[in-house]
Amino acid sequence: MRFLCFILILFSLAACSSTQDPAARGRARFIGLGCSACHRVGRQGGGQVGPDLTTVGLRHSADWLDLWMKDPKGWKPDTTMPAYKLKDDVRAELVAYMASLTGDPYRQNPPWNAGTLRADPEKRGEMIYNRVGCAACHGLRGGGGYPNNNVVGNKVPSLTFARDGFSREELKERIAAGRRPEPADASQPAPLISMPGWGRFLAEDEMKDLISYLYSLRPAAKPGENWDQ
Repeated sequence: MRFLCFILILFSLAACSSTQDPAARGRARFIGLGCSACHRVGRQGGGQVGPDLTTVGLRHSADWLDLWMKDPKGWKPDTTMPAYKLKDDVRAELVAYMASLTGDPYRQNPPWNAGTLRADPEKRGEMIYNRVGCAACHGLRGGGGYPNNNVVGNKVPSLTFARDGFSREELKERIAAGRRPEPADASQPAPLISMPGWGRFLAEDEMKDLISYLYSLRPAAKPGENWDQ
């Protein structure tokens, strides 16, 4: 079995050198290196450890992807992703592949349209949140804590209390338009992570259900607390 796996990896690496397209070579690297063990791209791969990468090219620049691949823990010390110490050309091909991932599988056949999900807006919204990559920056269940450079607090904001700060219409406008955070220090490099405008990717009903999920994240008030006052 190990010998067969070794042969498959050699075959995938040989395929990398037979094409002039860096993204295609990067895809072969992605498969050969076993990245799908932790990451999903469309319906390929079953990884749940790392974020869904189907839309990673919409969410991150090639510069940030390269920075991340070089040293994941340098950006996020508590990440479970190891530093693979890849050669520059291998890393460049992987970055080219990831930068090309702009959500096409989900445009054609969104998994959140399947089965009974349409009858449960919050559950459907949760799948949208996880699959399009909101969780990759805002954290599971909107908990926040993901690093960003040169922003107040050096973190991507939590969404746990989004319903307290925004009406549904305001959230829809922000999700549709995206947001580039203001630098905390104008003399320093701009923040590397910003939110893309999802208005061209998500339909009205998808944004509506995503917002229903975000509104569900606020924890219930403890006895004696009234957060609505």
